[in-house]
Amino acid sequence: MSKTVSYTPGSFCWADLATKDLPAAKAFYAEMFGWNAVDVPTPGGPYVILQSGGEDVAGLMPPPPGVPNYWGVHFAVASADEAAAKIQAAGGKVLNGPFDAMDAGRLAVAQDPQGACFGVWQAMKHTGASYQGAYGRIVWPELVTRDVVGAAAFYKGLFGWGTKPETGLESAQYIEWQHGGQSSGGMLPMTGDKWTGIPPYWGLYITVADCDERTAKAVQLGSKVYVPPMDIPNVGRFSAIADPQGAMFQIIHMTGVH
Repeated sequence: MSKTVSYTPGSFCWADLATKDLPAAKAFYAEMFGWNAVDVPTPGGPYVILQSGGEDVAGLMPPPPGVPNYWGVHFAVASADEAAAKIQAAGGKVLNGPFDAMDAGRLAVAQDPQGACFGVWQAMKHTGASYQGAYGRIVWPELVTRDVVGAAAFYKGLFGWGTKPETGLESAQYIEWQHGGQSSGGMLPMTGDKWTGIPPYWGLYITVADCDERTAKAVQLGSKVYVPPMDIPNVGRFSAIADPQGAMFQIIHMTGVH
């Protein structure tokens, strides 16, 4: 496997799970994906690096008070301070930071104008995920939002992203983010009654060798399945799961070009 050593600005670079039960999360994700947990003492409290094959996959940390467990996504930037200023100027909110995460990097946690939260990461010693194996890798950040046109404008201004399709977003069933000439993530419109009461959010996918088998394993470990295994034509087979502490994620067996 190759090791990712740097990320261009605008690239998805890191994910971390905010969870109230770190030991339970360590055990669950070790069973699900074979990830090992490495505790990293920080002045702000406990932080855990999840690794596979000695390479960094993602992080674990306690959530802020009153915030439910969730998976969060982070995007690389050249300057967290400049990105935070652009977020506010474009109608978003900076919820935390920018601040230095010791010597690892500089971080700001933000909310887009539609309400979805994400992080911007200015790397120092920690560039982001270094694990690039076929399975147990976090891929494809996916924005689920009610205003795809507004979201497209916001992220184009912040990261320079394009969209596929380029036009007609208001009627598209699914949209792919374009970055560096490639599809780098997705955007799903929140249409229909099934989304009532659910705020916009960023989701993610974790690669697996067998979607059906891992979904069954997740249930055995105490998870709830929200979308049972189903095929995405020319892409793969996926399911949507909440871990035993309630954090949502999706698993996918890739068969297509993505």
